[in-house]
Amino acid sequence: MPFTIGIKDFIDIFLVAVILYYSYRLMKESRSLNIFIGIMMFILTWLFVSQVLEMRLLGSIMDKLISVGVIGLVVLFHDEIRKFLYNLGAHQHFQGLARLFAAGGKQQRVDRAEIMPIVMACMNMARSKVGALIVIERGIKLEDIADTGERIDAEISQRLLENLFFKNSPLHDGAVLIAKKRIKAAGCVLPVSHDIDIPKELGLRHRAAMGISQSSDALAIVVSEETGRISMAIRGEFRLRLSPEDLEGILTRELT
Repeated sequence: MPFTIGIKDFIDIFLVAVILYYSYRLMKESRSLNIFIGIMMFILTWLFVSQVLEMRLLGSIMDKLISVGVIGLVVLFHDEIRKFLYNLGAHQHFQGLARLFAAGGKQQRVDRAEIMPIVMACMNMARSKVGALIVIERGIKLEDIADTGERIDAEISQRLLENLFFKNSPLHDGAVLIAKKRIKAAGCVLPVSHDIDIPKELGLRHRAAMGISQSSDALAIVVSEETGRISMAIRGEFRLRLSPEDLEGILTRELT
């Protein structure tokens, strides 16, 4: 039977190349490039032994190792896989499809009058160098984050925000969650990002802000206790050294 290559084979090769490329990028970003190379060498050896040399016993043993190894890789790289899948789902080309399956997850629009208390509170806390972390829920619900803190369910108020982050307040170390135009909870615990690209001068609040922005579509505002600078994490990226005007502009653009 003659050996022929059709369009389906080219598509097959192209898809495998794409998967290998993105796997390479994922491993490189997580400082696991040597592990990726080791995995590829093992797979090539497995294919050579089972397909070319047709060693059934050794090939069978390596088949078992491959099946168990996939589970081990998922456990070992679950953070990186989660980040990759979230970035894939957050891509603009898939947002329309996502909205079809998330009818109850519509983003709550916020009036400009409800943005100003947040901006003014951050400005005053920055001036006094009071550390703060404010998370604003959008399309993705953050009930699990609210459960880690104390439920408040109060109107958005500049004075309340400043009091929650006052240094002697029992809730000042956690994050304040704003959802559905209200302060929903305080003292919340956020997932911390272990991204190596985060500047070393940024502290734990910034890593927590980055963590929630990578795992959801929320906005995370940080006021540094050391420098008094205002930052924001959005879609896995930082906006650093924001002025009150910058903060107001971003919130207005993203929420109204």
